[in-house]
Amino acid sequence: MTLRKLDGTTFAQMVRLGAHHLTNNAKMIDALNVFPVPDGDTGTNMNLSMTSGANEVKDTNANHVSTVAQALAKGLLMGARGNSGVILSQLFRGFAKGVEGKTSLTTTDFAEGLDLGVKTAYKAVIKPVEGTILTVAKDTAKKAVELAETTPDIITFMEGVLAESKASLKRTPDLLPVLKEVGVVDSGGQGLVTIYEGFLASLKGEDLPAGIDSSEKMNEMVNAEHHKLAQDFMSTEDIEFGYCTEFMVKFEQEKLSDHPFDEEAFRNELSEHGDSLLVVSDEEIIKVHIHAEYPGEVLTKGQRFGSLINLKIENMREQHSSIVGEKAKPAKKKQRSEYGIVTVAMGDGLKSLLESLGATVVIQGGQTMNPSTQDITDAVKQANAKKVIILPNNKNIIMAADQSAELAEDEEVVVVPTKTIPQGMAALLAFHPETALEDNKQNMLGASEHIKTGQITYAVRDTQIDGLTIENGNFMGLADGKIKATNKDKLETIQLLLTEMIDPDEDEIMTILQGEDATDEETEQVQSYIESNYPDIEIELHKGNQPIYSFIFSIE
Repeated sequence: MTLRKLDGTTFAQMVRLGAHHLTNNAKMIDALNVFPVPDGDTGTNMNLSMTSGANEVKDTNANHVSTVAQALAKGLLMGARGNSGVILSQLFRGFAKGVEGKTSLTTTDFAEGLDLGVKTAYKAVIKPVEGTILTVAKDTAKKAVELAETTPDIITFMEGVLAESKASLKRTPDLLPVLKEVGVVDSGGQGLVTIYEGFLASLKGEDLPAGIDSSEKMNEMVNAEHHKLAQDFMSTEDIEFGYCTEFMVKFEQEKLSDHPFDEEAFRNELSEHGDSLLVVSDEEIIKVHIHAEYPGEVLTKGQRFGSLINLKIENMREQHSSIVGEKAKPAKKKQRSEYGIVTVAMGDGLKSLLESLGATVVIQGGQTMNPSTQDITDAVKQANAKKVIILPNNKNIIMAADQSAELAEDEEVVVVPTKTIPQGMAALLAFHPETALEDNKQNMLGASEHIKTGQITYAVRDTQIDGLTIENGNFMGLADGKIKATNKDKLETIQLLLTEMIDPDEDEIMTILQGEDATDEETEQVQSYIESNYPDIEIELHKGNQPIYSFIFSIE
């Protein structure tokens, strides 16, 4: 079969299969993450981003390829999560600009779209790193331009595009030493290759291996449950369990040996903590939806079987009050304040702490759940201010925050690129409501850069990195994002990390944020160690109740 023109309907089919294939392989891509910490996995972020784009395409009935490409770009832009998702959105944003106004595409048109996509993505990244998804996209686009000169057939052309993307992916460890050290290819590049595999399979009419539809099944059940909830509750006071809690657990064999998983038993156990309970599992993950009054207790029970990913917690009482208020009477428009601050954190303790420091809106999210561009944009609107400052508090959220700032129309929005919760806290303390927006941004950035951040978490696999041998399940100490200590004993790991971080002659204040899995006894031991070894350092303790990190240390 020969195909010399690609119309909108065919391209839409390519997008749908590319997104579906990415969904089926998201967990495999997650496993390529370099650092063995539980984080906002690349496969998950790219999958959620691409699915948003595919859903926008599904709602478009046009046969013009330009219209379909614009829909894909729009969906990706608003659904982009994490750096990988934002870069993916920029690739197809540029592609859409490259094919603008075209009803169908030749191989030359397609190649030009890919090339403009690469240029757009590189412009969006302040410091592009080679050996990543950017390199794979660049090499592939360059090859596409060459192929288009001699290959008019779309299918043959796409075969060459896919072949080059795979070859470029294999070269990523030669460009990025950390990939070679760990023995993996770039996860974002693998995600792009996976999308291209779906594109080609769609053109050829081939079937790809079926994946697990547990997420779709769960989403359908959750939507039905929420519809029932809206009908059942007459008033906010009727809501017994106030937090809609969704999360996934990625199984870890070491934990399963201590706590073998039984789905029915787990479901029965969780049923004591709330209602509207749904549990779906397979051989690799559990996905849970529950309405609970104390979400942290539910998350802790899930954590016995593995690492938490994709957390989402929403206050249903606030949501219901808003809905009831709108139905009862027209909402009064609140007067806009001069300033609003949007920030990101996971854990009710951290949320309260950041609000006490001046945050207007705290988005529930962070390391295991990167908010999308749409989530951040919604929060900016919710802040109801003329000028809004965004504090991402995570390096994997900064690009989505930047994208949200660019989309703002009714507000002046700037991003202070905080990478940790302590940096966000320092930035909030440096804010002055009487100061100009740009001056505030610079002051807050300067304050955040003087903070040292320490984090205690656990390894999700065996690896060797930066000269350290890390075993699955061991504790790890991170200093400003770099792994500096690892040990089977949590307290020993903390001591090794703090020895690495603290300068007794310079440092004066330490803030300790206690995580949800840290006991009061452990916290007392940590305090005692610091007081004994660093008597001149003033200690401030808060219960952050954050997942993933047993302790977060802010040192200044």
